[in-house]
Amino acid sequence: MEKVIDIRPMKKKLRAEAREMRRSMSPEKKSSLDRKIKNKLLNLWAVREASAVLCYVSTEIEVDTREFINALLQMGKPVAVPRCEGEKSNMNFYYINSLDELSSGSFGVDEPDPTKHRMVGETKNTVCIVPAFMFDKFGYRLGYGKGYYDRYLSRYKGSTIGVCYGENIKEELFHGKYDRTVDMIVTEKDIFNGIKDTQDCTR
Repeated sequence: MEKVIDIRPMKKKLRAEAREMRRSMSPEKKSSLDRKIKNKLLNLWAVREASAVLCYVSTEIEVDTREFINALLQMGKPVAVPRCEGEKSNMNFYYINSLDELSSGSFGVDEPDPTKHRMVGETKNTVCIVPAFMFDKFGYRLGYGKGYYDRYLSRYKGSTIGVCYGENIKEELFHGKYDRTVDMIVTEKDIFNGIKDTQDCTR
């Protein structure tokens, strides 16, 4: 009989480590790393050619996406941001014209108003920027434990790009059989295409 291992305590420990690492980072260092990641994202073919970009709105300890979103909007690229809805970890994305349109919602994250913004329908030609505490070189992610992205990505049909700091990239993370990998990972140093041992897929 196959032994079942409870990976939740291990994930909790890794989340605590990543949270502490990010909180201890100086504002100057974080700003520098965020800028490098933003520039890499803006230069990706997948982002430039996408019909729309679905992107999380960053909090203080996440890779900043606000400048990235503003840059996309200035370019005329359609941008949608998430809203947590219902009691079953459901999440939907809504198109916005400005970050100023958002207000504090679930978990203190800025969210769109569903009565004022149009929900994203077809996602086949879009790209989704996925947050995480950590990723591994297979493309698996260590999320925040709420399940919102796990549920959304299970039905998402576009391309996925994970973003995190290089220090938070691991060789391999614990994952369950229902976890989905991202197609690409962007850090301040490297771009991984989600397959172990493949470095910088732009080469």
